[in-house]
Order: sequence, then C-alpha cells, then structure tokens
Amino acid sequence: MSSLRIVIALVLAGLLASCDDPRPDVTVDAGDPETVAAGDGPAGAVARGAAPVAFGICRSCHSVEKGQTIVGPSLWGVYGRRMGDLPGYDFSQGMKASGLVLNDATLDRWLANPVAMIPGTRMGYAGQPDPEKRRQIIAYLKTLH
Repeated sequence: MSSLRIVIALVLAGLLASCDDPRPDVTVDAGDPETVAAGDGPAGAVARGAAPVAFGICRSCHSVEKGQTIVGPSLWGVYGRRMGDLPGYDFSQGMKASGLVLNDATLDRWLANPVAMIPGTRMGYAGQPDPEKRRQIIAYLKTLH
C-alpha cells in the first residue's frame, strides 16, 4: 500500500472517530418484539446482522461486501480466515507470515492493538481499548459470510 493511501486512511479514520455515527443500526427498542426475541441492546442488534456503532471506524477503510477493497481488504468472510490470506490483496509480510487464524481470541488481540500484535502491519488503526466494543465488532464480523 502506498504511503499516500496510508495517510488517507489515517485521516479518514480520524475524521470518522471524531464524529457521532448517525446510523441507527444499533438503536434498539426494548419494546420491539424482534429486538426482544434477538436479545436486547447492541448484542441483539448484532445478532440480527446490524453493525455495532464501534464498527464505524472499520468502515472508513474496509468494505463488508465480498471482493470489494477500499483501502483495506474486504471483511466479508474474514472470521475463520488465515490472517494475510485473501487473494488479490497485498498484505504486509508480517501478516502473511503470522500463520494466525482470525477467531475470537486472535481478533480480540488484533482489534486491541494491531501494531503491537504484528509490527509492520499496514493497518493504520491505534486499536479499540474497550473489550465490550471489540466483542461487538467480532460478533458482527461473524455474520459476514
């Protein structure tokens, strides 16, 4: 990935992080029968396939559509895939060589601090410190298949 693409990704991520996310995709009405059936709160919304608000920053660089690359690779089918193994995307050598599978534990570590987990990664994201928000993001990634 070129330096310009990284700079653009970081600027977009910063802009998105500084904004409130107006999308209602995790607004949950506890009186709604569908919400109650799927579970209350953001976890219930994620179970129904709605992206959690915390996923908003991911959207600045990643698509959830199969085969669609923005700055980073598509996250369609990412859960269970080997890290750095998506045909057509130029991952860093560290990602390719990691041998890690993107499961709950790996994704939790990755989302907490990508640079610490794989030095030299091209993912310009400082990490999500909130374990609950990481859990919501991982639950949503599991629905992308």
